[in-house]
Amino acid sequence: MMMALMSVLIFAGAMALSVGMIVMTVRPQWQRIARLASGNVEAGFTPLATLALAERRIAVRRWAATPPSTAGRIRAVA
Repeated sequence: MMMALMSVLIFAGAMALSVGMIVMTVRPQWQRIARLASGNVEAGFTPLATLALAERRIAVRRWAATPPSTAGRIRAVA
């Protein structure tokens, strides 16, 4: 009898802990999960495309900030 009570208490505690962890994990995102479950699709996240665009902007700014080379000046004068 005592072993059965101990096993019920242990398994009930483990179940309560696991349900609590699932609730704590889902709670911050429940609105997003509900939107996705209702069929609303989120826009795709493309971090590499954003990074490539930023890299191009940086390269253009660096290119525009560098002074022209002396060979370019000589050609411009001639």
